[in-house]
Amino acid sequence: MTQLRQRMSEDMQVRNFALNTQLSYLQQVSLFARYFGKSPDLLGREDIRTYQVYLTNEKKLAPGSIHTAIAALRFLYSVTLERDWAPEEVLPLPKKPQKLPIILSPEEVQQFLGCVLEVKHHAILTTCYAAGLRISEAVQLKTTDIDSQRMVVRVEQGKGQKDRYVMLSPKLLEILRDYWKVRRPVAWLFPGDRAGQPITRDAVGHACAKARDLSGLSKPVTPHSLRHAFAVHLLEAGADVRTIQLLLGHRSLATTAQYLRIATNKVCATSSPFELLPRPAPTLPPAAKPQYF
Repeated sequence: MTQLRQRMSEDMQVRNFALNTQLSYLQQVSLFARYFGKSPDLLGREDIRTYQVYLTNEKKLAPGSIHTAIAALRFLYSVTLERDWAPEEVLPLPKKPQKLPIILSPEEVQQFLGCVLEVKHHAILTTCYAAGLRISEAVQLKTTDIDSQRMVVRVEQGKGQKDRYVMLSPKLLEILRDYWKVRRPVAWLFPGDRAGQPITRDAVGHACAKARDLSGLSKPVTPHSLRHAFAVHLLEAGADVRTIQLLLGHRSLATTAQYLRIATNKVCATSSPFELLPRPAPTLPPAAKPQYF
């Protein structure tokens, strides 16, 4: 490990960055240095601009991926290297397209979960939907996080390093109890293949893709799709946005409010003004005139 990499790592540690964020930032800076074949402290603003053009035009990365790379470089040059130029001006972020997720109906969720054949995979994917968890939160659940007395699930150190509680559905509790009787997990609720480690996100994603193929659904399905479905189905059932924000663990209410654009009872409840127009009387074509020439 180089001295610069060690220093950047320590800078992130003292700011208590999430481990995944630290690893991602270090990887992005490593790719940046490898592109030029030089240490980042020998590179400047023009090099960064060249790299941004490369990511956009040659690598053709999605705006979200470019955001991650730019965030890592901003931290490196503004915090670790303490450059005196404003990184926000030198490192502009590309505009992200505003896309709405494709939402599964309740019937499609049931059809999908019915095709998850392995008991552990069925339990964790059901948990993602029933509690609205991120996959990173679901894989980190411990057996002690299931509180059947209060009927809540404790999410420890979710995104943003925040604890929260979500509802424990009686149906989910029944599924988890049936799963526990078969597998008897001890520490991690969903243990992985490696001893002492939880199941990986990749393993859950693979199981999700397999079940989606078996289900015959035309819509894309990922573990995060189940979280989206949880939020929209709650909203359509009458839950208020503030409650959904707390359940999802969103920092901003504006993030949760985006689901208002998807919920059919919010978007489609109002009749189209076309329905107010009087029905036009049928117009008969004019009678054909005889032709003599």
